[in-house]
Amino acid sequence: MNPWGANPSSKRRDRLYIIAEILEIAREGTLKTQVMYRANLSFTQLNDYLGFMLKISLLNKVSENGKEIYRATMKGMDFLQRYHEIVELLRTEENNGKNNNIRIPPPHLLKRN
Repeated sequence: MNPWGANPSSKRRDRLYIIAEILEIAREGTLKTQVMYRANLSFTQLNDYLGFMLKISLLNKVSENGKEIYRATMKGMDFLQRYHEIVELLRTEENNGKNNNIRIPPPHLLKRN
C-alpha cells in the first residue's frame, strides 16, 4: 500500500490524494515535467493542479539556474502532514473494528466538482 492509503491499482484518485502526491514529489523541489510524469497527470491536469496549489500557497515556483522549480511550502507540508494523519486515523479505525458502523467513503464520493 502506498503512503496515502489509496489502492495503487485503483483507477480513480481523489483530488486530495493527487494534491498530497504532488506535495510529496515537490518536497525538495522538482521540475514541472517530473511532477507530471511521477504523478501520472496529463499536461492539462498538471497545469490545473499547479495553478490551484500556487494560488492557495501549497507550492512555490522559483527560478534556479534558468529552470522553474516547484517546491512545497510550509503550508503545503502542513497539509501533507495532516493528510497523512487523517488517512492513518481512518485506517486504524477501520482495522481496529472498534465501531463497525464507521465506514470510509470511497474516493469518488470525496471528490468535489
